Amino acid sequence: LLARYRVPAFIFVNKMDQPGIKRSLILEQLKNRLSDMVCDFTEPDPEEIALCDERLMNEFLESGVLDKQLMADMIAQRRLFPCFFGSALKLTGIRELLNGLQQYVKAGKYPKEFGARVFKIARDAQGNRLTYMKVTGGVLRSRMQISENEKINQIRIYSGEKYTTVNELEAGGICAAVGLSETRPGQPIGSDKGSCVPMLEPVLTYSLILPPGVEAVQLLPKLRQLEEEEPELHIAWDERHAQIQIQVMGAVQIEILQSQIAERFGVQVSFGTGSIVYKETIQNTVEGVGHFEPLRHYAEVHLLMEPQERGSGMSYEARCSEDILDKNWQRLVMTHLCERVHTGVLTGSPLTDMKITLVAGRAHQKHTEGGDFRQATYRAVRQGLMQAESVLLEPYYEFLLEVPQEAVGRAMSDLERMQAEFNHAGSFDKNGTTLGMQQITGKVSVAALGDYQSKVAAYTRGEGRLSCRMCGYAPCHNEQEVIEAFGYDAQHDTLNPSSSVFCSHGAGMSVEWHEVFEHMHLDSVLAGSQKNTDGSVQAFRKHDAGRTVSETFMGTEEVDEILRQTYFANSRGDSNPRKKMSGRKKQSDDKVVYKGTENVLNKGAQYLLVDGYNIIYAWPHLNELARSNMDAARGRLLDIMCNYQAMKKCCLIVVFDAYRVQGHDTEFFDYHNIHVVFTKQAETADRYIEKFAHEHGRKDFVRVATSDGMEQVIIRGQGCNLVSAREFEQEVEQLEKQIREEYLGKLY
Repeated sequence: LLARYRVPAFIFVNKMDQPGIKRSLILEQLKNRLSDMVCDFTEPDPEEIALCDERLMNEFLESGVLDKQLMADMIAQRRLFPCFFGSALKLTGIRELLNGLQQYVKAGKYPKEFGARVFKIARDAQGNRLTYMKVTGGVLRSRMQISENEKINQIRIYSGEKYTTVNELEAGGICAAVGLSETRPGQPIGSDKGSCVPMLEPVLTYSLILPPGVEAVQLLPKLRQLEEEEPELHIAWDERHAQIQIQVMGAVQIEILQSQIAERFGVQVSFGTGSIVYKETIQNTVEGVGHFEPLRHYAEVHLLMEPQERGSGMSYEARCSEDILDKNWQRLVMTHLCERVHTGVLTGSPLTDMKITLVAGRAHQKHTEGGDFRQATYRAVRQGLMQAESVLLEPYYEFLLEVPQEAVGRAMSDLERMQAEFNHAGSFDKNGTTLGMQQITGKVSVAALGDYQSKVAAYTRGEGRLSCRMCGYAPCHNEQEVIEAFGYDAQHDTLNPSSSVFCSHGAGMSVEWHEVFEHMHLDSVLAGSQKNTDGSVQAFRKHDAGRTVSETFMGTEEVDEILRQTYFANSRGDSNPRKKMSGRKKQSDDKVVYKGTENVLNKGAQYLLVDGYNIIYAWPHLNELARSNMDAARGRLLDIMCNYQAMKKCCLIVVFDAYRVQGHDTEFFDYHNIHVVFTKQAETADRYIEKFAHEHGRKDFVRVATSDGMEQVIIRGQGCNLVSAREFEQEVEQLEKQIREEYLGKLY
């Protein structure tokens, strides 16, 4: 790790006061196993140090002394490693070590602009959150605003458990800041733009077993505090099994975690059997579509899902034109993509090595809410995964196995059984002489390796050593076996549905993932997509660009033509049509006074527009009928409207939504003495009524029966008359009572 991050190193060998310890033997081992540049600085040999570098050698030959500045440069460049020997208990060698640090460590050069790097999160005895950081530029000041939402309340300089507070700290200083709640280890602040050091990645997951009387919902927030402090500790809530899952590196970390939970929170926990942390990815590009449209909700999301290089993790991007989907909705989709760990469809394991791009979406101007896009986004991810060729990944270790010569055969046999990739490099000193311990290096899956360390210790009688380093994820060597063991059924995972919800006859209809493309409202991006000038993807046909779901209307001339063609459809004949009743005046003996007809100023034709599904769901007897049979409820409403029109003699139009039907055009027909309209694709009933009201509200007498509050505001602004669903129901009941009275009066 020190070599990877270019960190200079000093070595101190402790306990040199023990009997039988030879400094020369230890130094030789350090040179063989670490670097030839390790040199003794407790009793330095100038010639040995000079041999580490040609420039240092020339300087030594010319002057007979070593240039300390040149030595400091070599140490900073990791071309020289000072080694000190001593006994810390007796302070032997300590003075030499401190002097060496003072002489050979070069002070860093820091920029004037403020910057810092977080390296630790902790909490004090009062529970205050502490952010430990090193100032890498400028000056850190108390009450400094370091981000849009956070500022530092206090700067502490710790010495053990005690601390002093300061008002400012210059570059190079280390402190604990109070008042920050969103920081994390490795995070750069201000001008510090260095890359974050990658943390160790846990490869084992354990279920947390709680004692009686302790609820998971109470302990989970406390465990999140430990997760902040230990970046390699991952806490997850398994909703399927209602358990807390903890991902760690191994058994030692489990023991430490148990003691931490007991000490910090007073809870004695235990852990179930550990299992491997698998992940999933895809190996082909797919388009995921999610649609969420129950009654009075609307959202559709199209995501391009592409495989990425191993170890790249998850990345998200938006390449959707604002003409297609407003920026605020796009931000919401991106938030929902990033806010959770998405799981695969093979075992329900987390996704990785994928890029998900928002390429298209659609919202409704009135009915879309934020939660609609959350549902549509989640469903789009799952729908894409159901189409894709998924791959199960498992973690792999790079290992170094050191065993005596006589145990090499056993070790190689074990590694072959684990299906490991390995090389027997042997073990040699710098002169090429074979050493007693043999080295085997290679790569093996974590699942196959298991607890092999204990076996190595057993068959080598404690002489063998196994060291492992996480090297990433690769395709699982026994994928089918693991999938069967998980028994995960993606299609019946109610917490992660792959289906979409479309509106059908005024109610939500679930559509399975493989049928979504037949019902979606936008064209497929992968099927014949075009690129816009700004590089974004044109997700639907050119003549649809810029529209939202509620911006398409039937032309006024078309509406008038429909009315002209159908108004006398129920007349006794073309030569003897019924007398037009739109200008009918109320007689003094009329028994019913209809809401919205008082003080009528409009002198044109009389229209009554009924929002069909709105009325059905508002009238209890129709709503109850709709639960079992929507067609029956719709037919019953039309029959009631026929009776109403027979008495009122107005031009009555009942409008139903049909905008969810792909490619559907406006459908209109006569039902006895009334007119029925089913709207076209991308047009809702309320928008159709609003357009009609806008064109006819000022010149004709238009009444609208609906309880949609927003629609009422718009229609009232067009000079139309309104009647709520409840008032309209009372009006119809009173009218039906009048019909019965008149009919019985004539009968008797």
